[in-house]
Amino acid sequence: MAYAPLECKDSLNPHAKQAALSTIWTLFLIKKLYDWTLSKARSPASEKWLAGLAFAESSFFPLPIDLMLIPMMLADRLRAFRLATLTTVMSVLGGIAGYAIGALMYEALGKSIIEFYGYQDQFVALQDIFTNYGVLFLLVAGFTPMPFKVVTITAGVVSMNPVAFVLASIPARGARFYLLAALIWKFGDPIRDFIEKRLALVTTAMLILGILGFAVIKLL
Repeated sequence: MAYAPLECKDSLNPHAKQAALSTIWTLFLIKKLYDWTLSKARSPASEKWLAGLAFAESSFFPLPIDLMLIPMMLADRLRAFRLATLTTVMSVLGGIAGYAIGALMYEALGKSIIEFYGYQDQFVALQDIFTNYGVLFLLVAGFTPMPFKVVTITAGVVSMNPVAFVLASIPARGARFYLLAALIWKFGDPIRDFIEKRLALVTTAMLILGILGFAVIKLL
């Protein structure tokens, strides 16, 4: 008696498989970028890298600049406030670049950045939030792990008042970085000891925090 060959049906539909593979690939890239960012924090030109990545993080770079800033502050807490100032200035300048991308180059460049992060569906909701809350939303978004590059591009697309955008970006970003500087300057040794003893846990938590920032917009 001949038996028909068994057919193994895949339990995942093509869209689910594509989403799963995309998530795995994204996590892999983020981990690689995370390792690369930490290596730059230890390089002789670390402050130049910090300035460049703070600028890029506000317009296209996926990881929060805190991943580089915190190790640098812990290495020499006496320069924590100087690093916070440098990061704030470059982050605001990068935000202006993100705003310009949204206002002047959305079809040519901004749209590709939004699509790269998979925020096409949430982009309309973000525009509505900016229209209704403007400066208030920018102040909150700049302080939280929410990816600032998506926020700055959206601000440009909705033509938010550029002066209000810059004036709101300064305290939004500065409050976050100066808070880190104050904590590390005050409690630097205990924080460093905690990180050194639980390095794997802390680095994993920081990486997850960056990913959760992207998830916030996904839920909008």
